[in-house]
Amino acid sequence: MRRRISLVVLTNSGAPARQFCVSRRLLGSMLTAAAVFFCLAVWGAWDYASLKRGAVFAGARERELQERLSVREREIELQRSLIGDFAGEINRLKDRLLGLHEFEKKIRLLADLERRADPGQLFGVGGAVPQAMDPKIALGEGKSSLMREMKSQLGQLAAAAANQEAGFQAVVAHLEQKRSVLAATPTIRPIDPFTEHFISSRFEHRINPFTNVREFHRGIDISAREGTPIHATASGVVTFAGIKGLLGKTIVIDHGHGLTTTYGHCSRLLKQQGERVQRWDVIALVGNSGTSTGPHVHYEVALHGVPVNPEKYFLN
Repeated sequence: MRRRISLVVLTNSGAPARQFCVSRRLLGSMLTAAAVFFCLAVWGAWDYASLKRGAVFAGARERELQERLSVREREIELQRSLIGDFAGEINRLKDRLLGLHEFEKKIRLLADLERRADPGQLFGVGGAVPQAMDPKIALGEGKSSLMREMKSQLGQLAAAAANQEAGFQAVVAHLEQKRSVLAATPTIRPIDPFTEHFISSRFEHRINPFTNVREFHRGIDISAREGTPIHATASGVVTFAGIKGLLGKTIVIDHGHGLTTTYGHCSRLLKQQGERVQRWDVIALVGNSGTSTGPHVHYEVALHGVPVNPEKYFLN
């Protein structure tokens, strides 16, 4: 006789107890089925949780990759924009260099300076100006060729800038020379134009008032009241200050570039030999020393020792 297991079910409602009888084999089968179902349920729950975690991780990874991709795209867009701006700046630099080159030509014309030995050679042999680059290429497929062209033109710009710098240095040196020559040129009257005076004898042949002999007057005589200030007519160095024969008290100034000026018949000398003077410095006072018919200054200008007409230099 098979052994059976009785199950008694009691309730708290007062209902009579119920008894169930099952065989051991059936109970074992039921327990085995329950265990298998439980294992399947646990495995399913674990698998679902794993898939869910994987989906969440995959979503996070996708979002991270998408964010990185967006950052990279923004960086590439910024680089393209910078390349385009750089190309535009190179074009503007070329225009400025060409403008400076034209400006140098105008300065040379105004300064009466000869043209450069290599006119138009700003950008190298033949003087060809590199073509303007299109900044929009940086946003398209041709950015690699644009980069190569930018590198090439940067080298040309560097050479052109050095060439232009040399040109301006030559102009500056010439203007400095012009300025020194101008500073040494006796361009003013030795007597202030607002002071009462007049030219009593010019740079020409005349009858000597003392000998009645016709001779050439090497300078001009400017008559003024005795004691009137006499001005240096240009910058220079006093090479003589003293008595000079018929000229009496005399000052001689060497202005450089072969130019000298002489101031004779002074009543008083205010500068000594070796002193440097500037244009408009008071160097002496009008007098009547030496062989003279009245107070005046005998003023001479000589170029490399040859007397020249002082009035041709006057600007005032």
